[in-house]
Amino acid sequence: MAISLTGSGVADELFGQLDRATEGLQPPFAAVELGAFDTNASILRREALGKPIRLASKSVRCRALMRRVLGQPGFEGVLAFTLPEALWLAEEFDDVVVAYPTADTDALRRLAEDDRAAQRVTIMVDSVEHLEFLQRHVEPSVSRPLRLCLEIDMSLELLGGRVHIGARRSPVHTPEQALDMAHEIEKRPGVRLVGLMGYEGQIAGVQDAFSAAALQYPLVRLMQRISKAELAARRAEAVAAVRAAADIEFVNGGGTGSIGFTASDPSVTEIAAGSGLYSPGLFDGYRSIRPLPSAFFALPVVRRPGKGVVTALGGGWVASGAPGRDRLPRPAHPKGLSYTKTEGAGEVQTPLRGRAARDLEIGSRVWMRHAKAGELCERVNTLHLVADGRKVDEVLTYRGEGFAFA
Repeated sequence: MAISLTGSGVADELFGQLDRATEGLQPPFAAVELGAFDTNASILRREALGKPIRLASKSVRCRALMRRVLGQPGFEGVLAFTLPEALWLAEEFDDVVVAYPTADTDALRRLAEDDRAAQRVTIMVDSVEHLEFLQRHVEPSVSRPLRLCLEIDMSLELLGGRVHIGARRSPVHTPEQALDMAHEIEKRPGVRLVGLMGYEGQIAGVQDAFSAAALQYPLVRLMQRISKAELAARRAEAVAAVRAAADIEFVNGGGTGSIGFTASDPSVTEIAAGSGLYSPGLFDGYRSIRPLPSAFFALPVVRRPGKGVVTALGGGWVASGAPGRDRLPRPAHPKGLSYTKTEGAGEVQTPLRGRAARDLEIGSRVWMRHAKAGELCERVNTLHLVADGRKVDEVLTYRGEGFAFA
């Protein structure tokens, strides 16, 4: 049964189920409510408008849950975040694209020397410098060419490039630059251009709900409207230019936060998504898509330092990105808990205050939501899976399997 956190009654029911299902477990630990997780997969499929979704592994970081998603209609392939991770995943999954360029020469040599991996793994490039790095360290084989994906910058540039809005990723911004790179790849032996990718972070990764952006939200929405119009035309031109020079297999775009917009672009053949499956705390600030929170972690109360304040053990599981309070885990239950201004979420202790703190005892649980999706799995070895109020499985995270793909 999928339950949202809207309203105290349904929240109490959800966390009551989680408490009963995980009774006897010693916190800290993490749990995933499968009803919400599966509902979120359905939401992503609906928003993708029939286009396949390539699962972003960094947003899940648990092979058991990746299998669960990729076994459903509408999900095809993996978008990995490092080449060592991709080589590991390619032992099981037959279509893995590495979303970021790599300088790991050991992993590149492993890829170039392995027929099966070379057929299953596609690596990212965005410059001649990348191509020269490959040739210098790997010497790709003509009989076993490396599959390459070219990343095109999807950020918004204004005033002749003096204003940059979006992620600092690829230097390839214009259709002409994309075509030049396609020609560069084509004339080099041992490599083959098979795909294009572009991540519109200023649309997919920016909170635009009033509750998140406050006075800035009209400017955020205006920026996104301008960016969508500019991006749709420029991406279409770039894809057409590259297709005239290379027989590419896919054009990847988007993220959970822009899945509907990206899916409506005729030049895009597949969507990248993953974080919406867990729906972490940052998603509370999105209006474009509102999946259900499904991933949580529990902390134990170990102190009562004063009236209306309790202290939980640990909890400083801060998310990546520009530092700010939005990167802190969010107290989810009991409702009404908040951080102190001087300590926030700490490495060894996290003071929490509020009316709910008066009813918490030593040993009580506080349920939290991580600000970002897959990063939660870097803190725990296993995820406890809960369905219909019962714990149905305990599965290993990447960390639990002994891997940290930083």
